[in-house]
Amino acid sequence: MELKVVERLLPVHEAQLLSYLKLADKRLGLLINFNVSQLRHGIKRMVNDF
Repeated sequence: MELKVVERLLPVHEAQLLSYLKLADKRLGLLINFNVSQLRHGIKRMVNDF
């Protein structure tokens, strides 16, 4: 798991998560940015298509 506190989530963060999912042989991951007013706006669900 990796936590991010950034202005906004960038494509590089998504690519990093997908790499982690592939290496760990996992299907689902969450990108969570805590630098938002409401946490639900900082959560992105990503799926590894294998």
